[in-house]
Amino acid sequence: MIAESFKTEDTYQLGMELGEKAKAGEVYCLLGDLGTGKTVFTQGFAKGLGIDEPVNSPTFTIVQVYEEGRLPFYHFDVYRIEDIDEMQEIGYEDYFYGQGVCLIEWSNLIEELLPVNRTVITIEKDLEKGFDYRRISIGGME
Repeated sequence: MIAESFKTEDTYQLGMELGEKAKAGEVYCLLGDLGTGKTVFTQGFAKGLGIDEPVNSPTFTIVQVYEEGRLPFYHFDVYRIEDIDEMQEIGYEDYFYGQGVCLIEWSNLIEELLPVNRTVITIEKDLEKGFDYRRISIGGME
């Protein structure tokens, strides 16, 4: 599926719609350059899960856990991971194969750890279509 976002609210709304449909045990991989709207998408996704608390990228903690929604939400940002062993240390398998929903920013950096069944979301800019335009692709494995 390809979606077009012409403003921040569109990206948020798409995230929220996916969050509303998310099921326990699902893993979402979120890819996109810096500044493409991954955090905005994630905030919408969390809202769709019924999470009202502020959601920001867990850049320095690798994973942020939210338990107030209809499902536990595990938000990963692996951009600054230096060694794949860091994922082992936090017990990533408990999150990836647990009863919550995982959303992993920069998932391409931990490709070898990702479950086979996952949804990949790629957000891309196209400045020819406008500064706020985003092309959002949603599909299966990378």
